[in-house]
Amino acid sequence: MEKIYLSDAGPKVSPAIYGFWRWTKEKANSASLMEKTVNFCLELGINTFDHADRYGEYSSEKLFGQILKNKSINRSEIVLFSKAGVNVPCESKPEFRIQHFNSSAEHLTASVEASLRNLNTDYLDVFLLDHLDPLTDLDATTYALQKLKSSGKVKNIGIAGFSVHQHQLLASYLDIPIVSSHIDLSLLNTSVLDNGTLDYTKQKYMRPLAVSPLAGGQIENGTDENAIKVRKKLIEIAKKYDSNLESIAVAWIIKLGALPLIGTLEENRIKNIVNSFQIDLDPQDWYELYYASKPWEL
Repeated sequence: MEKIYLSDAGPKVSPAIYGFWRWTKEKANSASLMEKTVNFCLELGINTFDHADRYGEYSSEKLFGQILKNKSINRSEIVLFSKAGVNVPCESKPEFRIQHFNSSAEHLTASVEASLRNLNTDYLDVFLLDHLDPLTDLDATTYALQKLKSSGKVKNIGIAGFSVHQHQLLASYLDIPIVSSHIDLSLLNTSVLDNGTLDYTKQKYMRPLAVSPLAGGQIENGTDENAIKVRKKLIEIAKKYDSNLESIAVAWIIKLGALPLIGTLEENRIKNIVNSFQIDLDPQDWYELYYASKPWEL
């Protein structure tokens, strides 16, 4: 896959990005499975990997770091994202009584240091603030983010799960650009087209990263009325392009300028997402799918 710029100020990335948010603790303890998945992605041209401190119940980064330590892959040939800010109760974090946000300077700095240790790397290509804690001291938080960047430990700053107003708020405190925004976008979740999130991301010259582009498997397996309606239309249009419903569903997202963030462990689904970049949906086909996702039509 030909690498593209993430934003006007960000790094070059593969158009499809692989993320580890679906890796359970059990899967994240399988070194062979992770190495197999990473190598499969690299074979397809996916060199950009998205982590968070909490993935795999706070164990996925360490397993990926073991791959780097073993020199199975070359650090200079991959792009690493990580994020922090959502604290999730689990066995390894008994101090977390409830899921909550923490955007404090102390927490983010400590999280970056831990991610660098766990990933066996000296730097993160992009560090994302994962949701915004309304209790945070933004002066202290943004100073910490800028300090992490100036130290070289973090090359770029991004955000995940932010509203337009939260994006604007954080940017108003920062003297450095925000280069990436993770948004929820799929044919079963088009809210970012209505609430201004997608438009604002483009206004800031960023390519949005579409989290869960296949709606967590609901596009293929969902049983509610909307999922069934969308799936029927996808199957119909897929025949026109001699393709499959998953590739068409992701091609619909790509047409918006978004980059799909892959979470599946199934190789055929990863391949379907990569194949979606070969499909240029006719605008009217795009709108047919869009209307199928809505309870109304113009």
